[in-house]
This record gives sequence, structure tokens and C-alpha cells, in this order.
Amino acid sequence: MPVEREPATVFTLPEEGTLGQTIEEDSVKQLPWKKIVVWLVVAGVAAFALMQLVPYGHDHSNPPVVMEPAWDSPQTRALVKASCFDCHSNETEWTFASYIAPSSWLIRRDVDKGRKKLNFSEWAGQVGWGQIEAVLNNGRMPPTRYTLVHPGAKLTDAEKQQLIDGMKATLSAPAAPSTSPTPVP
Repeated sequence: MPVEREPATVFTLPEEGTLGQTIEEDSVKQLPWKKIVVWLVVAGVAAFALMQLVPYGHDHSNPPVVMEPAWDSPQTRALVKASCFDCHSNETEWTFASYIAPSSWLIRRDVDKGRKKLNFSEWAGQVGWGQIEAVLNNGRMPPTRYTLVHPGAKLTDAEKQQLIDGMKATLSAPAAPSTSPTPVP
């Protein structure tokens, strides 16, 4: 009688391509993320390019200087020019960022609002001393977002006090016609 044997354990090697399929399956799972990232980058670049076509913020004209306050001293005017004129006068210095959207939109908006609220180039005494002193003392002017890009506009405590004293003296005198040249747009 033949002896029954237990079947031998058979070890088989992975079929050809099995290992490769596992790697391919992993890369297929990652492929949508890669595609999403690529599409987001392409969409971001396209959106940035389209933003440049929006006409707001492209006008960099400076109207003529009509009348400035009768400055109490050249130092007061120099402090105001360094810290305030870019938004609060018709002597705005348009930087490189003012030509590229969306920063051009923010800069244009700040200049429009600043000139509307207080314009040293079209001085008519439209703002009282108390308002100017308040925004200087509470640190609202010049704004931080401006001084980050224009560090020379940041006032030290001594400069701030000199500006406050100078503006107080300036606002007590009547306005005088401008002696500064009219800026060329």
C-alpha cells in the first residue's frame, strides 16, 4: 500500500510584473495630487496675468500742487514729505509695486482715500489739528503696511513729537500758495 505523504509546501516567486504593479498603483494614487498642484499653479499664474488687465490702479498721474500749508519750518515739511506725502499730496512717488496688480489696486485705493481725507497739495484747512494729532499719537499714521515697504517713513518718538509740534504751529498760520514745482505726471 502506498504511503500517503503530506503535500509539499510550494513557494512560488511573485509573478512577473506583480511588484511593478504595486509601485504603479502607489503612483496612480499620488497622481491626482500632482495634477491638482499643477492645475492650481497654472490657475494662479493665469489669474495673476488676468489681474494685470484690470485698469484700476494704472493711473499714476499727480495733479498739480495748488496750495500747501504755510509750513512753520523746512523740517516740518521734510517730515511730512517723508511720512505723509505719498498718500496725502499730489506729489506721490509711484513705486514699482504700484504698476503690478493686486498691489497697484491697494496703493491706488490708499492714495485716493488719503488725498480725499487730507491733501497737503490742495490745502484748504480741511482737517483740524485735533484729527492730525490723534492719528499721529495713536500710531495709525503712517500705517504699518506703508512703513514696512518704506522704512524711512517710520517716525521715531522724537520725530513724531517734532512733527506734532510743527503741525500745530503750521496749522495756526494761514495757507500760502505753493512754492514747490508742479510734479510732472
